[in-house]
Amino acid sequence: MTYPFVIMGVLLILASCSKKTDENNNPTSQIPVLSTVTVNNITQTTAISGGNITSQGSSSVTARGVCWSTITNPTISDAHSTDGNGTGNFTSNLAGLSSNTLYYVRAYATNSAGTGYGNLQSFTTQQGTGTVPTVTTNSVTNITQNTATCGGNVTADGGSIVSARGICFSISANPTISDTHTSDSSGIGNFISNMNGLSQNTIYYVRAYATNSAGTGYGNQQSFTTQGTGGTVTDIDGNVYHIITIGTQVWMVENLKTTKFNDGTVIPIVTDNTAWSNLTTPGYCWYNNDAATYKDLYGALYNGYAVHTGKLAPSGWHVPTRTEWTTLINYLGGEGLAGGKIKEADTVHWNSPNAGATNESGFTALPGGSRESGTFNYIGQGCYFWSTTEYVPKDYWYCSLSFQLAGAYLNNGGWTGDGYSVRCMRN
Repeated sequence: MTYPFVIMGVLLILASCSKKTDENNNPTSQIPVLSTVTVNNITQTTAISGGNITSQGSSSVTARGVCWSTITNPTISDAHSTDGNGTGNFTSNLAGLSSNTLYYVRAYATNSAGTGYGNLQSFTTQQGTGTVPTVTTNSVTNITQNTATCGGNVTADGGSIVSARGICFSISANPTISDTHTSDSSGIGNFISNMNGLSQNTIYYVRAYATNSAGTGYGNQQSFTTQGTGGTVTDIDGNVYHIITIGTQVWMVENLKTTKFNDGTVIPIVTDNTAWSNLTTPGYCWYNNDAATYKDLYGALYNGYAVHTGKLAPSGWHVPTRTEWTTLINYLGGEGLAGGKIKEADTVHWNSPNAGATNESGFTALPGGSRESGTFNYIGQGCYFWSTTEYVPKDYWYCSLSFQLAGAYLNNGGWTGDGYSVRCMRN
């Protein structure tokens, strides 16, 4: 009498075992069923495959194609094609491959229940002839919070036609065409590429690339930082400074006003004119010795001895070199134009006419004047920013801006006994 129950149990077990599932344990009756077409027409950088969807599953197929990778069992998270919808046969083109490389490919089909994959195929691209193209990467320009411009120059095709070129960029060093990249025509010569969808205040790495039948060649790496709004840094005194990204550099928006070095040592304040002119050690002051009027607006005036200790800027920041000032000036159009893009764009603090002032960089330079031979000069008329680069002993380069000129100029003759403003850069 127990035989019927045994038979029924066996049937249930057999039924359970016959219920097929996919690699994610989903019933195969819900997702599409398909096979992968054998890869053919293989070249150094392209191939053709496809698939055949024999069952759509529980709902209509909304996407199909093939996915490929140099790692086995590729998915739609890897490189993939998109080749229509519905059931039946379809053909897929694989492009942008590297020569003499083993690839794995599977057809896929997606419905509302998920994605089904066909059987795994593998193939090796042909060995390229000649060499990869030679390409250089252009400097990055027109940097905003979310966009930038770059490009490259393909100087040699390597013996075969350059079929693709552009730039690749990433937040990781040495980006390749597996990362985000542009496609900017073909052939040799110069080309321009636009980067979009970037994150603000972020360091990116970029390389130009060019592809021929032998593979892909890459140019030299460039890096840049997108512009950012917001963000602050605090000095050892507790003074808070806003920061802004300009090209590849990050700057404070206000002049330094710390009364201590970053190791906590107090910087002597010197008010007497004769004592100031005789200093051979670090010192600082407020313009006209009037902290109430000038401290928060223009910051402090530091002598060269204070600047060149290397301890004036907050931790992680520094007083710029002459080269770093030059980088800023060149990025903003050169000496004749950069001053206008750096200066605060009004005549509230600057004397009229404040030539060329637009402050489009956001640097917001203010005319904090100077102290030379103990005498205060040029408030409202100009500002003078220290660099750490020596011209001759006790004579350093500095950047000057004037209410009468649109330029920003690098000058020598900044004696260590002079008192100038300090604007810091992030390391």
